[in-house]
Amino acid sequence: MRSGTIHRVTNETNIELTLELDGQGTHELVTPVPFLNHLLSHVAVHGLFDLRVRARGDMEVDEHHTVEDIAICLGQALDRALGERKGIVRMGHSYVTMDETLARVVVDLSGRPYAVIQADWQDEMLGTLSTQMVAHFMETLAVHGRLNLHAQVLYGVNDHHKAEALFKGLGRALGTAIQLDPRRGHVPSTKGTLTA
Repeated sequence: MRSGTIHRVTNETNIELTLELDGQGTHELVTPVPFLNHLLSHVAVHGLFDLRVRARGDMEVDEHHTVEDIAICLGQALDRALGERKGIVRMGHSYVTMDETLARVVVDLSGRPYAVIQADWQDEMLGTLSTQMVAHFMETLAVHGRLNLHAQVLYGVNDHHKAEALFKGLGRALGTAIQLDPRRGHVPSTKGTLTA
């Protein structure tokens, strides 16, 4: 199985994360940010990834360092699991509805990190997760996973629905992009590499 395990320890956080790309959507998420656990469960379930996260962080400050470092670890685990990225579909997209909300997420596992995240929020917080951190999580994931990520809430009212639709879409888009295409025995790039 294609997998990546990252253990990141800093003065602010201690994160252990394992991502298995060819999974069944199982997840074990133990972090001090319950709403982030909720969002990550959607990535696992809808991407059919097996994901285990154990995280501690300086929540007495706020959730920023913990959420950011989990995104770093998830991106690094994804990058490690993809290896040379040989034979992958590489690109994926998803439209996800949740009640009044519609979100679109498009990814390219190009090796070139870039993120465009567009979402308007009604409130500052989703439980103990700042709505600002939704975009920051995705941007950080894109940098450390070395992928191009465009995520947009096309319309919606409820912030919970918006965030959930984005993360379901992220799971579905990644789940498509990481698939192995039996017709490809090579890296899907005219340059011949997705690692530089």
